[in-house]
This record gives sequence, structure tokens and C-alpha cells, in this order.
Amino acid sequence: MLMHQGLGLDTFNDLPRRKAVHALYECCCSVAWASRVADGRSYRSRAELFRAADAELAELSDGDIDALAATLPEPSKVCAAMDANTRGALGTAARAYCERFDYPYVASRLFEAEGFDPREILVDLGHRLDNDDRTERKVMRNELAEINHIRLNRLLGPEGGWPPY
Repeated sequence: MLMHQGLGLDTFNDLPRRKAVHALYECCCSVAWASRVADGRSYRSRAELFRAADAELAELSDGDIDALAATLPEPSKVCAAMDANTRGALGTAARAYCERFDYPYVASRLFEAEGFDPREILVDLGHRLDNDDRTERKVMRNELAEINHIRLNRLLGPEGGWPPY
């Protein structure tokens, strides 16, 4: 859960650098990424912020990306309402993925507000296990970018942000 939510773009742009880095770190768990995105302010639009976020993510090394991926929850631990069989199947598939690629499975669907269907995650895991290393690295980075977008949208909230209370 993000501590900083619904700030609005103007408020985000006006935050002191330290607070902006902290708010961005909640979105991506990378100090390097958060610092660079914060230093790129003032953003004129969400689209401009998202482009900067994507560009900075692309600049991170594979090691930094792997460390970032390791901060995300395993699919079998995301939804408490899952039955034991589904939880077990997701755990087994996620471990197989990690053994195959040497980094954790990353899926933006796990972070969508409406939730996710565990069967869809299992199917996605199965398909992605068939990818070669280069293709999967690209897919994983794209999924991380989508997670950043979801979290940045929560950080910003509705257009103009939530009114102060």
C-alpha cells in the first residue's frame, strides 16, 4: 500500500526533492530510479511523467531490475481468498519460473485494482516459461513498467489530486 496517494501532478511537482524521491520509491523500490524521476520534475502531464519513468526504468541494469523484481510478492501470496490447490499450483509455477530465468515472475495483473484471476496467471506463467531469455527479460521489464504506471496513477490520484482534508 502506498503512503502517498492522490497527490495530483501539481502537488507532486511541488514536493521537496526528498519527499518526491520517497513517494516515487514507493512506486518502484529503486532509489536510483526514484531519484532520477524526481530530478526530472516539473512534469507538464501524466504522460510526460510516465515517459520519464519508463525511460529511467530502461536505464537500470539487469541486476537492479532483478533486485526490484525481488521486492514484489509471489503470486501465490497475493490473494488470501485462493484455495489451497490454486495457491500450491501458483507457488510451484512461480518457483519453476524463477529456476528457469534466475529472477522472480513479475505480472502487472497482480496489481490491478479489480484483482486477478489465478487461472490467468497460471496460463501466463506457462506461456512465459516457453520464452527465450532475451524475450522474457523484455517482457519482465514491460511488466515492471506497467506496475509503475499502476502505482504512479495511485500516487497522483484523479486529475488535480484529492482535495486536502
